[in-house]
Amino acid sequence: MEYVQERVTTLHALRDRTPEAPTDRAAVVVPMTEREFGGLAVERVLGALETVDPARVVVPLRASPDRVESVREWLREFDLPTEIIWCDGPRLERLLADHGLDGQRGKGRDVWVGLGPALSEEYVVVHDADTLSYSPAYVARLLFPLTHGYAFSKGYYARIEDDRLYGRLFRLLFRPLVRALADAHDDPVIDYLASFRYALAGEFAATSDLVADLRVQRGWGLEIGTLGDAFEHGGFDGSAQVDLGRYEHDHRSVGGPTGLADMSDAVVDATLRILSDRGIEVDHDALADRYVAAARDLVRAYATDASFNAFEFDRNAELEQVDTYADAIGPPAADDRLPPWRDSPISVADLREAAAADLRTVATAGYQEVVEE
Repeated sequence: MEYVQERVTTLHALRDRTPEAPTDRAAVVVPMTEREFGGLAVERVLGALETVDPARVVVPLRASPDRVESVREWLREFDLPTEIIWCDGPRLERLLADHGLDGQRGKGRDVWVGLGPALSEEYVVVHDADTLSYSPAYVARLLFPLTHGYAFSKGYYARIEDDRLYGRLFRLLFRPLVRALADAHDDPVIDYLASFRYALAGEFAATSDLVADLRVQRGWGLEIGTLGDAFEHGGFDGSAQVDLGRYEHDHRSVGGPTGLADMSDAVVDATLRILSDRGIEVDHDALADRYVAAARDLVRAYATDASFNAFEFDRNAELEQVDTYADAIGPPAADDRLPPWRDSPISVADLREAAAADLRTVATAGYQEVVEE
C-alpha cells in the first residue's frame, strides 16, 4: 500500500470508504450505446447510481431508431432523474449541422451533447457505462476534491484482471509517447500529462465552470483532450486524481473497427494537439523513433513486473502492439474539436428542444417516420 504524491494531488484509497461529497449538487453524464443496453455492466452502473442520489443523470444515447423507445422504457425502471439525449436524432443532427457543428461522430461528440444539460448543476461527473465492477463510491470519490479547492478530478485504477496486465493503450502507447516527448521538450504540460496514473480513464469530475470551457474531442481522443483543457483552466494546483480501486470493463481487440489501433490515432492526435496549442513544434519522425525505444524499455519493465506477480505476459504480442501504435505517430489531423459550451453557437435550450422532439416522434409515430424525415 503506497501513498506517494505526484505533482497532481493524488488521493489514495487507503481505506474502503465513501467520503462525504455533494452528490445532490452534481449531474452524472453516462454515455451509452445500444451495445450496452440491458447488459450486466450498465445495470450495475445505474443500480449503483440509485443509491448515490445525484441531482441529474444525463444519458447521451447512440442508438438506431428502432431501439430508442426500448431503451427509454428500460431506463424508466431505475429510480433516477434521468434525461436522455438521443445523439442520432434527426432534429438534433440538423441543429448541429445548421450551426456548423456536424462532422465526425464518436464518444466525444456524445459526451459533449450530454455536457450541455449537465451544466445546470454545480458539479459534473462523467464516466463510462461498461464498468463491470462499478461502485457507488466512485461518484463521491471523484467529487470529493472539488469541495477542497480543486476544479478537476480524474479517476485512476490498475487494469489487472485474470492475472494479466491490461490497459494496453495507456501502457504501450500513451506512457512511452509522453516519455519520448519529455526527452525532447521542456514544457509543464508534458509533466502534467505524465503525472496522471491512468490518463485514459473515462472517469472524471469537474466544476461546471471548468466543464463549460472544455473543447471536446469528437472521438477516442476525449480523455487526453480533456486533460489538455484541464491544464489550461486548472493547472497543477487545480487538479487531483483519485484512486477508484478495483475496476473491470470490456477489452478491445487491437485490430478492426473501434479496435485499439483505431483508437491509437485519436490518442496521438489529441496528445500532439495539446503541444501544438502551446506552440511546441514536434519532429514527428524523431518522435516515432524515441517512442519505440521508450516503449521497448517499458515492455521489459512490464515483463519483469508480471513475472514477479506470476502473471501471464506475452512479450512478443506487446512488442507487436508497439510497432502498430508507432504507425499512428505523425502530425495531428485537422482540428475538429467541438466548441466550449460557454461559446457554443447553440444553446442548451435549443439542444433540449431538438432532443425532446426527436424522442416524441419515436414514441408516437414509431421509428419509420424518423427514418423517413
